[in-house]
Amino acid sequence: MNVLVINAGSSSLKYQLLNPTTGELLAKGLCERIGIDGLFTYKPQLPGKEAIKAAPVSMPTHSEAIQAVLNALVDEKNGVIGSMKEIDAVGHRVVHGGEKFAKSVVITDEVMQAIEECNPLAPLHNPANIIGIKTCQELMPGVPMVAVFDTAFHQTMPPVAYTYAIPYEYYEKDKVRRYGFHGTSHKYVSQRAADMLGKPIEQLKLISCHLGNGSSVTAIDGGKSVDTSMGFTPLAGLPMGTRSGDIDAGILEYLMNKYGMDIKEMVNVLNKKSGVMGVSGVSSDFRDLEEAFEQGNERAGLAVDMFNYGVKKLIGAYAAAMGGVDAIIFTAGVGENSASQRMAIASGLEFMGVKMDEDANKVRGEERVISAPDSKVTVLLIPTNEELMIAMDTEALVG
Repeated sequence: MNVLVINAGSSSLKYQLLNPTTGELLAKGLCERIGIDGLFTYKPQLPGKEAIKAAPVSMPTHSEAIQAVLNALVDEKNGVIGSMKEIDAVGHRVVHGGEKFAKSVVITDEVMQAIEECNPLAPLHNPANIIGIKTCQELMPGVPMVAVFDTAFHQTMPPVAYTYAIPYEYYEKDKVRRYGFHGTSHKYVSQRAADMLGKPIEQLKLISCHLGNGSSVTAIDGGKSVDTSMGFTPLAGLPMGTRSGDIDAGILEYLMNKYGMDIKEMVNVLNKKSGVMGVSGVSSDFRDLEEAFEQGNERAGLAVDMFNYGVKKLIGAYAAAMGGVDAIIFTAGVGENSASQRMAIASGLEFMGVKMDEDANKVRGEERVISAPDSKVTVLLIPTNEELMIAMDTEALVG
């Protein structure tokens, strides 16, 4: 079965064509600057096929972008399938499902209406996701479509974890609560962890650390999310590339009054100018910060230390919340590639039974155990694959 995975943004669109049964990736790419001047990238994974890199293609709307994708996939010379009939289903990433969706679903008119009702919760993302769905429906009539939600995996959190200590009416009337994000990634790596450990996921207590420009940590007990660091929005939790993470709300009033900022300006500061970028004054990229620190920039070192410290605190908190932990998972850009940060985060967790293997940890982006053989808590490096998880969910629903 071939599944086309679509991740539509307001002016961009990522895509992959893969076989969820075998895990084989046939092609992937990116449509950029939709509605502006249009750039198209296509990377076939079959031998003898030529790639297209950032080629100018007219994309006034998402319709032309997706049509360019379909044309490339079936191209006589460099395509990876013979015809459109070989695309069996489409899996769409949808950022926010609110409380309406606790799992992936086949897209119907009723589902589309429910997704649109979640737009106020993710005004920058859900409308773009909806455009991607409607465009595919127009260009690929009759092909089953599935919505896979970033928030769905976290719908198993209990009220004690998702409720905010504000007047309860804001939850009842406005659905203000912790939702969590990166759910597709956390779900994928937790399933892989169970496979690697050779145990049923229902018997495991896992802590998944999705660490990158956007970061979140999730407590997974018996295969279900029971707490997570992101909140009502992806702004909460750890300090990230440019996001502040958790912050005393009183700071907003203080700074807004002092500098005459309105709430829109303040939120822009918290989303775009804060995090490790704000602390370091150098970059939101952890590789740049490491280099800057080596050259004597103390603020760059502080930014990285704050991030690592935040992850370590969450690991301890979630182990306490679950009454123990069997394995800690590192994934995403920083989690998969920074041996020094993995080691810094794990250092000091010996009291929990964590013992790292320094040689095993010297690796980038490779699925493996990085804790010592006698470590009571297993530490795993698992490259995430959200697209494969989306395709697997799609296959399970329509296959």
